[in-house]
Amino acid sequence: MTQLIEPHGGPLVNRIAEGKEREGLLEAAGRLPAVELDAWALSDVEMLAIGGFSPLEGFMARADYERVVQRRRLARGLVWTLPVTLAVSREQAQGLRGDVALTAQGQVVAVLRLEEAYVPDKALEAQQVFGTSDAAHPGVARLQATGEVYLGGRISVVNRPKATAFLPYRLDPKDTRRLFAERGWRRVVAFQTRNPIHRAHEYLQKCALEMCDGMLLHPIVGETKGDDVPASVRMKSYEALLANYYPKDRVILAVNPASMRYAGPREAIFHALIRKNYGCTHFIVGRDHAGVGKFYGTYDAQRIFDDFTPEEIGIAPLCFENTAYCTVCGGMVSSKTCPHPAERHISLSGTKVRELLQAGTPPPPEVSRPEVAAVLIEAMRQPARHAG
Repeated sequence: MTQLIEPHGGPLVNRIAEGKEREGLLEAAGRLPAVELDAWALSDVEMLAIGGFSPLEGFMARADYERVVQRRRLARGLVWTLPVTLAVSREQAQGLRGDVALTAQGQVVAVLRLEEAYVPDKALEAQQVFGTSDAAHPGVARLQATGEVYLGGRISVVNRPKATAFLPYRLDPKDTRRLFAERGWRRVVAFQTRNPIHRAHEYLQKCALEMCDGMLLHPIVGETKGDDVPASVRMKSYEALLANYYPKDRVILAVNPASMRYAGPREAIFHALIRKNYGCTHFIVGRDHAGVGKFYGTYDAQRIFDDFTPEEIGIAPLCFENTAYCTVCGGMVSSKTCPHPAERHISLSGTKVRELLQAGTPPPPEVSRPEVAAVLIEAMRQPARHAG
């Protein structure tokens, strides 16, 4: 078996209770105070349970939370860039102590061993994590809308959130690690996405595949912005692309249950550490990774990796410039590889691509593969099918 990269901070966390432990927790849960989880918190519970957020074993108590917000590290010094917290109202927090049942639609999902309830400084969190206090930023808006008190403590999952979509692609970190080892992949590159893959993305991925044994195509299917392309549509576009343009034995498509934070540079590190837990050694970082609007500089998400030593991160970033098709070079290029002016490049804004698709017109093949465009055009003709 191939020796794989170690999960962040040591062993892969597993917070799924089984056997007698699960039975005991379920029996006790009926007598416990309950906190109902929204979709975001539910995806965090799943990522904590399967080790996607290793070394975290639950929602952050104050010491970890404050150190992450201010220093981008856990209390013990390990690099970690985004808070993973459970927010409740002051009224909900009153009287909570000991164990708390975490529920979804009334069913017990997990038990939280409450270590601490505390009031965070949300203004500081917004400024440090998102770089802004502007509620036009979706991460800030969500932060302001959640409860005033954070609950910190380890979780034990007794009923894992039941997935109904993308079942063949529901691979936990232990599953991807097993597949990488079976295939003998030592160098595995991960690609994070919340969008359809266009020719520019394809170029980055194939450059990375020249250097690595295989790729984990790892789209987020948790909560995203309302105007992002729905996960169901995106997954069809990935399937179409992989079927026609990638070697089948060198790419694994698996979904990431996490939700998007839109935290730009900090989320780039966060995404890299998650993929390290899934067994990847390299991570593609393109322009404005995890960005939104004009809140971050084009390459801020690449520069943040320089704030840490390679040993602290453990997974190597592969940083790429903005790319486009050059009519002179006759292929995909970046400013690092092409001497020709921008007017010789075929590159369309996301807005222009959407306008073409909504009109039923495929973008130029230099921008989007026709199979991908066909999936997106069909989805826009029948939007109700893909809602949610």
